[in-house]
Amino acid sequence: MKNKGSRRSPFAAVLVMAAGLALTGGGYAAATAAVEQVKPASAVASAAQVEEGRKLFLANCASCHGKAAEGSAAGPSLIGVGAASVDFQVGTGRMPGQASGPQLEAKKVQFTQEQIDSLAAYVASLAPGPAVPTEEMLAADGDATRGGELFRINCAMCHNAVGAGGALTEGKFAPALKGVESKHIYEAMVTGPQNMPVFNDANLTPEDKKDIITYLKYVEENPSAGGYELANLGPVVEGLFAWVFVLGLIIAITIWLGAKSN
Repeated sequence: MKNKGSRRSPFAAVLVMAAGLALTGGGYAAATAAVEQVKPASAVASAAQVEEGRKLFLANCASCHGKAAEGSAAGPSLIGVGAASVDFQVGTGRMPGQASGPQLEAKKVQFTQEQIDSLAAYVASLAPGPAVPTEEMLAADGDATRGGELFRINCAMCHNAVGAGGALTEGKFAPALKGVESKHIYEAMVTGPQNMPVFNDANLTPEDKKDIITYLKYVEENPSAGGYELANLGPVVEGLFAWVFVLGLIIAITIWLGAKSN
């Protein structure tokens, strides 16, 4: 009975509560300390990258897009375009633009990838937008057959059935896709640069985009089985070749034979 009474003593209850609070508080303090040791490092790195991107933006982009990327008469607003748009435009050399015209063309890239990442991080910090795709999203291990069907339905009317490119109106054009990085193909689909429509995940799922990239890479790596493909520009070019060169050669041979017989 004495032992039972001692276990019910108020002092024992206080000791148990104190021990429980000490264990709980100690565990919380240890977990918080561990989180605080990791969090500031990543936060500082991210802030430093954004700040570096802001400096690059002010020096190279603000004259057209505004000091706060709000846009101007010389360039559109970049608020909400996302990191993917910056990585595409700057990573293909289209930006900074050299001159105004119907369409910006790809040229030599003027920034390192680290600088491009900083610019993308700064623009992405202004408002939510499409992110740069991951390696898993770009892997060319999709279904090339299905990708070809999707490409012909959604893209071939401008880019040609095998991505050879084509002319548009008012001096614009759909560029050839041979040799274009998978990352830039994906980014073009989700951002819709210049004349291209936006294919978000509601239009083409990430799996659909992977299949399209797989198809384009398959076409790029496998030559035509039908012989010389004339740049894959289609039946109009093939017909023109036949009329100009083949029939021209036949006419030339006919004239030569007639002259020789005379």
